[in-house]
Amino acid sequence: MTTSRIDMRISEETKTLVERAAAAMGQTVTAFAQTALMNRAQQVLSERETTLLTARDRELFLQVLDDKPNAVLRKAAAKHKAGHGRR
Repeated sequence: MTTSRIDMRISEETKTLVERAAAAMGQTVTAFAQTALMNRAQQVLSERETTLLTARDRELFLQVLDDKPNAVLRKAAAKHKAGHGRR
C-alpha cells in the first residue's frame, strides 16, 4: 500500500514526454514515474557504493591485505582501541 507522496513541478514539455512514455509502456504516469525513480535511485546508489579496480589495483589491494601491519598501522590501531575500547 502506497503511503508517501512526492510533489514536484515539471515543465509542460517534460510532462508531455513522461505521459507519452508511460502510454508507450502501457502504464499510468504514476506507475511509470515510480519505476523510473526507483531504477535511477538504485543505479545512483550502486555506482556510489561500488569501487571498480583494474586487475593491477586489485592485486595490489589484495597484497596489502595480506601484508603484516607496519609500525604506523599498529600505532594507529592501539590509539583507536585506547580511545574506543574493545567491542
